[in-house]
Amino acid sequence: MADRTYAYDLVGQTGAPVNQQAYRMEAGQLWRQYIIAGIANIAIASSGYCMGWTSPVNLKLQQNGTGNPLGEPATMDQEAWIGSLLTVGAIFGPFLGGFAASSIGRKWGLLSTAIPLFIGWILIAATKNIAMIYAGRIFWGLGIGMLFTITPMYCAEIATDDTRGALGTFLQLFITLGFLLIYSIGPYVSYSIIAYVGIIFTAVFVVGFFFMPESPFYYLSKGDRESATACLAKIRGRSHQGVQAELDIMAADVSASMQKTATIADVFRGSNFKAFYISCALVFFQQFCGINAVLFYMTNIFEAAKSNLDSAVATIIIGAVLVVASLITPLVADRLGRRILLLISSCGTAIGLVLLGMFFTLADNKNPVVEKMSFLPILSLVLFIVTYCWGLGPLPWVVMSELFPIEVKAIASPIATAFCWTLTFFITRYFSKIALALGMGGTFFIFAGCCVASFFFTLFLVPETKGKSFQEIQDILAGKSSKS
Repeated sequence: MADRTYAYDLVGQTGAPVNQQAYRMEAGQLWRQYIIAGIANIAIASSGYCMGWTSPVNLKLQQNGTGNPLGEPATMDQEAWIGSLLTVGAIFGPFLGGFAASSIGRKWGLLSTAIPLFIGWILIAATKNIAMIYAGRIFWGLGIGMLFTITPMYCAEIATDDTRGALGTFLQLFITLGFLLIYSIGPYVSYSIIAYVGIIFTAVFVVGFFFMPESPFYYLSKGDRESATACLAKIRGRSHQGVQAELDIMAADVSASMQKTATIADVFRGSNFKAFYISCALVFFQQFCGINAVLFYMTNIFEAAKSNLDSAVATIIIGAVLVVASLITPLVADRLGRRILLLISSCGTAIGLVLLGMFFTLADNKNPVVEKMSFLPILSLVLFIVTYCWGLGPLPWVVMSELFPIEVKAIASPIATAFCWTLTFFITRYFSKIALALGMGGTFFIFAGCCVASFFFTLFLVPETKGKSFQEIQDILAGKSSKS
């Protein structure tokens, strides 16, 4: 019996005996998790393309002539609605995503996000008036809200404990790839071509992800162990026998969760509420560091700064920095841990925003030193974006996917995600007006203050989840000692 143990010894709860020796002997193929998660996140890259769409397209909509499908320049108020209406759809998308994930599964839930994305792109491509752009942005938002709910859930459930952080940070990496693509081609191609590329992007995701496996947790929740075995074997690159030990652990987690029927009220009780307010606070700081205001209005910021560098080129540089910085996080998220990266990120974004605020304050006061500091907006944005990509960007989604127990996740995650997009709506809708009232400098100082608050919140209240099983994380939230 030396080679046999119990799921209790591995995850802190009773379960069927598992063959530990077989589990160790069959190493499997770790790369499969990364490939599957990467294909799942192609849709997230498409989301980044949709979200960054306003940066080059706003300039096209301000022009007269054939390049503007509206036939006349868009007003400042119309531009604000174009930027913010995506987030209106994204507020409701998480609830559709949570329902789809629990009823038809994580895989088919993700594939169903292509429906609103396709509708949105068709409306954008066929635009004849501003209402069609508004409608297209809302449909994009529905799809994006669904994606931001289901994708972290799917990646967390296919990952092993020691790769869950890396796979969770794929969301940030792939969304920046989408931003880089739109920033790179947007200024140089027509409005219609931008839309056709978006349609192709979504189609590539549908075709690729169609052949990917379902989450084994979903099959176990439906009592279908045979299908769970088959998909876990595919994900791990092991035989059916070689995944039985891990499947026993998953089954024990699911079995304990299925004994409870979660309601909305359960989200606000005990350790669930602690997970909920931590998740909501992290997405609050993620949004109120000002990232979406910066990304949605990147070109406008460079033009306002009167940088010597062409605004389109500067935007491409920032997009490239986004991607390179996001490549680092998957490599270190499971080594350094979530807390230290969030602390570094909060400090770095605060410094970058303070520098940006100083530049615009000096510019507003017509200080002559500004002419010698035209490099500062790019330098500050690079610092801001690099450190954002290390922590505040990806890790709130990683932590959210880890903190909630299985039976609560499908209810709590959509609420927290909808809260995130509600904040995004207010920021993108009113950023221009606040910047006019307070000045760009004052606006960036407010965002910097939120980053400082994020540092202290993380320092005192966010638990470390690196390398912990789902059950161990629940024990930490409940204040119990956890078995390794």
